[in-house]
Amino acid sequence: MMLISLRSARYWGCDTVGSWCRIAGVNPEDQQMDNSNSNGGTVNRPAKPVDFERMPLPPAKPADSRPASDLSRFNTPLRPAGYEQPRPVGKNGAPAWFRDVTSIVMFIVVVAIGVWVINSFVFLSFNVVGPSMEPTLEGEGVSDRLIVNRMPLTAAALTGKTYLPERGNIIVFKNPLRDNSSGGRDEYIVKRVIALPGERVTVHSCTLLVYNHDHPGGFNPYDTFKNLASDDKQINTCVDGEGTDVTVPKGRVFVTGDHRVGNYSMDSRNGDSRATLGTIPLEDIVGPVAMRIWPLSSIKFF
Repeated sequence: MMLISLRSARYWGCDTVGSWCRIAGVNPEDQQMDNSNSNGGTVNRPAKPVDFERMPLPPAKPADSRPASDLSRFNTPLRPAGYEQPRPVGKNGAPAWFRDVTSIVMFIVVVAIGVWVINSFVFLSFNVVGPSMEPTLEGEGVSDRLIVNRMPLTAAALTGKTYLPERGNIIVFKNPLRDNSSGGRDEYIVKRVIALPGERVTVHSCTLLVYNHDHPGGFNPYDTFKNLASDDKQINTCVDGEGTDVTVPKGRVFVTGDHRVGNYSMDSRNGDSRATLGTIPLEDIVGPVAMRIWPLSSIKFF
């Protein structure tokens, strides 16, 4: 007697336990039961044999979808007692800490070279000290912080020329009177360019005049400079230094501070027996002032 469980019956599409299933294309109508035998007994046997070779296979078990991290505990290698994890080494057998230290040192060297390149060829930063450039620049109290553009000098050097600033530029230059023969540090000064090589400069009756080929009768450069200060301050056009009469040599420029009354600025003026810097060699110029970055309330481009 063939018995089919309820679970198997449902799996193979049977209606109830004991009923004939639609297995492998077998028609239930062909599964007629012959309940008699020659001895008068009853037997249950199918009229046609079931073709088990045509039975559909059960569905495959789905693969384990858990991530590899969940299965890693099943793959943990066994280690003998006293086993020590080998220390990481570099390509040349050096310990990892040596490689890390080397990387840090190389980073510091690269940063130092970058700073040197920027300061030498791109820009430098200076603090203003003293009142000689007032009211344009403040050097007392909260002093101004300036960015000096080095790129014009770099471009001139690449073309084999000497940088020549324009009239009216505020420049930073090395103090030509400072003696660094004993190894002392350079001292830097900020002033405004008034006259260029070959021009004559005089100061008479509180007026400074510049004479050149285009202006044989002289002109007052402060007529254009007086509007270059801050919005609420103007440069005083009166100039002390009575008796100044200087012809600027080749390769030099004539400079003054913007605070030109009294002895607030030591510059290229030499009248009134005043101390003077004289004219400034072009090779001592660091560069023109490009920007004031401090204080934040007074940021300005020049």
